[in-house]
Amino acid sequence: MCRIAAVGPSSLSGTDKTKLYYTLTPLTRSGTVLTPVDTKVLMRPILTRQEAEDLIAQLPQLPPEEPESRSMRLLKEFYQQIVTSYDCRRMAGLIRSAVRRRKHALRTGRKVSQMDERYLRRAESALYGELAAALDLPEEEVLPYIRRTCPQWPE
Repeated sequence: MCRIAAVGPSSLSGTDKTKLYYTLTPLTRSGTVLTPVDTKVLMRPILTRQEAEDLIAQLPQLPPEEPESRSMRLLKEFYQQIVTSYDCRRMAGLIRSAVRRRKHALRTGRKVSQMDERYLRRAESALYGELAAALDLPEEEVLPYIRRTCPQWPE
């Protein structure tokens, strides 16, 4: 996630001086990113504080995101589609279902799916990162904040 610091022609050598660029500042690390204004990359505003608080209040009612197939290829496509959509509600549903599957695997003595774990971490990072930015909190404080508001949110 980045904040737009400037819009204008690039001062870097080797770039098209007639083209407009976003100068982006990452919210969670140092540095800058330069990308053309006419990019095909998904760019959208982050949630507002009110939207983030509303989302957290709705977490208990959000449906889990369950794949229709357990085929590894289709499962990967399913997870990838959710994570790259940056739809906070769907990512919350993915988190809920992946945590439930992890608990079931542990309870029944099965191995935890590495794919579930990988996409769970990606969904948590994207969702909690966006909530951190919207709520003006450090990312590590987002989960405790959610748990205070929504104690039934999965661990």
